[in-house]
Amino acid sequence: QVQLVESGGGLVQAGGSLRLSCAASRSIFSFNVMGWYRQAPGKQRELVAVISSGRTNYAESVKGRFTISSDNAKNTVDLQMNSLQPEDTAVYYCNVRSRIDAYWGQGTQVTVSS
Repeated sequence: QVQLVESGGGLVQAGGSLRLSCAASRSIFSFNVMGWYRQAPGKQRELVAVISSGRTNYAESVKGRFTISSDNAKNTVDLQMNSLQPEDTAVYYCNVRSRIDAYWGQGTQVTVSS
């Protein structure tokens, strides 16, 4: 088992930045893929960014604006979000998964005002 705790969400004006952090209760070294997802009201949860063996992948809508990073020593997965837009408003969830299991955080709200 591993607990994931997200932080860093909040209210920001369009064009602003936020940095989300996901802290794991134990080592994340064993997880193959770590990522961030988001869910806006009335919409399905969608992939934002993932990192696996140092390689990153982003949703088209956030490419060039968001950056995902992980720190195995600190057991954290961060998401730097720049040039935020109102359509980025959602609850953001951290996810880690291996071949046999997957874990989600409780989510952190990001609200971008126009």
